[in-house]
Amino acid sequence: MRASGRETGPPAPRAGAPHASASRVAREAAVRAREGSVAPRGRILLACCLSASALVTLAAPAALAQPGPPADAVVAPQILEHVDPVYPPERLAEGVDTTVTLLVTVEKDGTVSDAVVAESGGAGFDEAAMKAVRRWRFSPALRGGAPARARIRVPFHFAPGPHEEQPEPPARPDRPEASPPPAPPKPVEFAGGVAGPHAVAEPGKPIEIHVQGRPNPPRRASSDFRIGRAALTAAPHASAADLLRTAPGVHVAHPEGEAVAQRIFLRGFDAEHGQDIELRVGPIPLNQRSHVHGQGYADLNVVIPEVVRSLRVVEGVYDPQQGDFAVAGSAYFDLGVEERGLLLKGTLGSFNTRRLLAIWAPEAQSEDTFGAAAVRTTDGFGDGTRGAISGAAVGQYRMYLPDEFSLLLHVAAHGSRANLAGVLRRDDIAAGRVGFYDAYRDPSARSQSAASTRLQLGLLAERADDDGSQKSAWLWAMTSGYRSRMNFTGYTQRSRVRPAWAGRGDLVEQSNQDVALGGGLAYRTPRVPLASWLTGQVAVGAEVQTDGIDQAQNLLQPPQNETWDRRVDASIQLTGIGVHGDALLELSRWARLRGGARADVLVFDVDDRLGNFIPAFQKETHIEGFRRTAAGVAFGPRATLEVDPLPELRLSAAYGHGYRSPQARQLEEGENAPFATVKSYEVGATLRPGGGLSATAAAYETRLSYDLAFDAAEGGLARIGPTTRRGLVVYLQAAPSPMLTAGVSATLAHATLDAPPPPTPENPTPPYVEGQQLPFVPPVVVRADLSVKRPLVTIAGRPIVGRLGYGATFLSARPLPYAQTAAPLLVMDASLSLRRSLRAGGDAAQEGPWIEVGVEAQNLLDAQHADTEYSFVSSWQTTPLPSALPARHISAGPPRTILGNVTLSL
Repeated sequence: MRASGRETGPPAPRAGAPHASASRVAREAAVRAREGSVAPRGRILLACCLSASALVTLAAPAALAQPGPPADAVVAPQILEHVDPVYPPERLAEGVDTTVTLLVTVEKDGTVSDAVVAESGGAGFDEAAMKAVRRWRFSPALRGGAPARARIRVPFHFAPGPHEEQPEPPARPDRPEASPPPAPPKPVEFAGGVAGPHAVAEPGKPIEIHVQGRPNPPRRASSDFRIGRAALTAAPHASAADLLRTAPGVHVAHPEGEAVAQRIFLRGFDAEHGQDIELRVGPIPLNQRSHVHGQGYADLNVVIPEVVRSLRVVEGVYDPQQGDFAVAGSAYFDLGVEERGLLLKGTLGSFNTRRLLAIWAPEAQSEDTFGAAAVRTTDGFGDGTRGAISGAAVGQYRMYLPDEFSLLLHVAAHGSRANLAGVLRRDDIAAGRVGFYDAYRDPSARSQSAASTRLQLGLLAERADDDGSQKSAWLWAMTSGYRSRMNFTGYTQRSRVRPAWAGRGDLVEQSNQDVALGGGLAYRTPRVPLASWLTGQVAVGAEVQTDGIDQAQNLLQPPQNETWDRRVDASIQLTGIGVHGDALLELSRWARLRGGARADVLVFDVDDRLGNFIPAFQKETHIEGFRRTAAGVAFGPRATLEVDPLPELRLSAAYGHGYRSPQARQLEEGENAPFATVKSYEVGATLRPGGGLSATAAAYETRLSYDLAFDAAEGGLARIGPTTRRGLVVYLQAAPSPMLTAGVSATLAHATLDAPPPPTPENPTPPYVEGQQLPFVPPVVVRADLSVKRPLVTIAGRPIVGRLGYGATFLSARPLPYAQTAAPLLVMDASLSLRRSLRAGGDAAQEGPWIEVGVEAQNLLDAQHADTEYSFVSSWQTTPLPSALPARHISAGPPRTILGNVTLSL
């Protein structure tokens, strides 16, 4: 604990200030005082002046000098539970140093019933201070030994950097006070303020509690976006994956149903189910190495969207902490619940969709501490082939340890099972042989389904000090299961085991079981002055992960789902070790150079039980199986230069060299594992003129040594040649007041294939040529989010607050294989809700208990659109003479969906 920038001894004991509570808050303040993760950075100094003086009869020094309080003495409230305000993320880059002073009414039971701004610190800061102080708890003021309502003055000091010693503010006993609330009895007013969790010996001397937001790594490029809860909740989002749409250039599709990972597009990349985007929840990676359905498979359904506190999306690979699959970039989910108490939410709507959500966030605990569970069922749109059942639970607990360390325990689980409708040929839809939202009547199409489970456990210990240093260590474990049955091509396959077997349906069954264990260490040194104009800092870290994976892929014949061909039966042991280092050189306050490198070693042990396959028409010469080991090293430098020519303008240039690990079953014995390497370049600028406005523009180029593309015949990914992406990102944000939040982004991407994939016996004519635009990638992605909320009317002394949310996504026409083109896409979502406090005098916009009734519409204009379009050869036997030419296929996007919900917060 540091008071006014100086070391202090233990505070003098004081009546009404429990030592246990003070010790807990001191640890919390020290632990959270850090630079740096996915939410606002910046130091918040809470300066609370100790004074028992009041605008009544007794002065503080006289009162404190007495051995015991007189019969009519007035004793100020004392803080029992303290919630830290968060530095507003939209103001962080401005470097604002300001103070907000609140007049706070403390009731006889120690709760805060009212708070008004006495001295404004500016947009964002007033709201942050109000939001925090409403959750404080006090021992009540005493008048003659009896509890009394009190009105106190509480100043909050927000500063963006390490705290400099502040002069003590002069006493202002003559300062006029705001009128107290009309409710009787009139509160006692304390002009000097109230003591914080730690008292000081001299009355009236300010103390400072060093508080800081959640760890927030420095930005590595202009397109390093930090998205807060206000922006995430502007438009309705059905899943945590849909929250990614708020980041520029990101589009999320659900072509394979609710039990399969979402398909993500980012800045010219078709990341399929996560192959090119590193996805994490805290320190836990969500990408799975060597998944049978797709490299880097990441199912985001394990995250409940209502507990995502903030989101960081790094578009590009410029940070040494970015690891495997950070090709297009990385996305980090930060979990936390700001509104404390019990929340229950029920949803009912189109297609018999039902969802129940419960969140418990104990009062007087960190935002990191909560428990949440959700259950959802739906019949799905169309002709009854998209029904699904799913459940998820997430829990976290933050505890405080000796020596100012904190420990965060995370546990999450998810399970789901869904029927799938598969794909439809465009020509069959146009001829009326099948409806747009239907599925083929064929048994092989009606047997499609998927089921997935995931359980993960994480433990993170960390400590951050006022000198900028930070230590952290983490350990995590995960187990997941996946099984799907999908048919993309109808009846085209022939058995490898028995070549005479054909025409039994291309229903591909895939299963993947993965058990993983990992952990890591990280340390950041204090900032060290190297010269009067230069400071430096170094950060190092290491990560380890080991996986045990079982994979299988077969062809099934419905309705008994008999296996009629075997394609994959393998076990994989995979271990990875990564180390990274990063250095900072800061030239005065107008320029910073960050540079570092990352190196990863991966070791593979593959037992391919169908390797060295013997076709039935050949003489047997050996027993099937191909056991092999391989290893590889990936190394890449990363660097960022930032220059601030003006206080409101930041220019940056960044370079990064990243990698994607290979599919283990594709490796040969002793092979130097062929990592896909990526080189990314970016120049950009960010302008923050103030008033909650910001604008970012960035130009980028990304070169990938080899790429992956969807292969319909195998229901997975196939390797193609090297690719290049060039483009431009523009992102505008506006948060001029707490009642209005808006964001608009546009991303242009020109993605091309630099060299065609080589022909193979299985595919002698690949559907790709040199220089063509990459299939499935939208050249233009535009996204808009808007949220408006305001009090509408007051009934029986309780305001009703209305909120309107809107989100829209536009995708330009997308190229497909075989010179086909997908149609443009425009989808709009909207929500409307009314919230009312259940407590007399409560503010429905800030405080519970409250009740909210809302409705949301997804695909508001009921646009008939394809969630994803493909082009490949198929035979669904819908015509007497099936065509052997490639045809366009679609996976239908959902029609207009209306959901009503009721939320109760207690």
